[in-house]
Amino acid sequence: MMDESTARLEAISRRCAEAAAVSGRDAADVTLVAVSKTFGPEEILPVLAAGHRVFGENRVQEAQGKWPQLRERFTDVELHLIGPLQSNKAGEAVALFDVIETVDREKIAAALAREMAKQGKSPRLLVQVNTGAEPQKAGVLPGETVAFVDLCREKYGLVIEGLMCIPPFDENPGPHFALLRKLAGETGLGILSMGMSSDFETAIELGATHVRVGSAIFGQR
Repeated sequence: MMDESTARLEAISRRCAEAAAVSGRDAADVTLVAVSKTFGPEEILPVLAAGHRVFGENRVQEAQGKWPQLRERFTDVELHLIGPLQSNKAGEAVALFDVIETVDREKIAAALAREMAKQGKSPRLLVQVNTGAEPQKAGVLPGETVAFVDLCREKYGLVIEGLMCIPPFDENPGPHFALLRKLAGETGLGILSMGMSSDFETAIELGATHVRVGSAIFGQR
């Protein structure tokens, strides 16, 4: 019998493909990041066994507790850090993650540049944008995004590949996704990580290349 999370994964993958088709896009241009934060290896294994390989985690420490062992069996996993990064965890993040989506201030840019040079590793980097200018939320303000991307590139030699956002939960996400797409155009960036369980189809229609879906695959936490 198919595991529940595997069935949900199939359904979400199908919806991603349909949303891409509606927008005249190729389904292969949209990557589904399965957000496995707070779920243990036993809950992640069925999704891995079904062939899915791109996962997102919120915390460095939690990811360290489960992914090294899982990766011994599934060596081709691509792991994304999608939660806030503290500068004192930059070394561990560079060692563990393939993509860091939450570069959001100069201190983090400096720490990542230092660790990447030291470890000889180059995780792919995205800048997190606080599209709603929410004081409690991480991210660069929209009006400062272009300058911050330039700073990362010119001062720290970082290759920034895209932008990420988490719109305010009580607002229509569409304008936030459109704003992120506009900022990506202004910075010449190709990756747009936006959209979660409740709004990923809207995000795909507005240009998302990566959608981060957790509860709709793994169930409620």
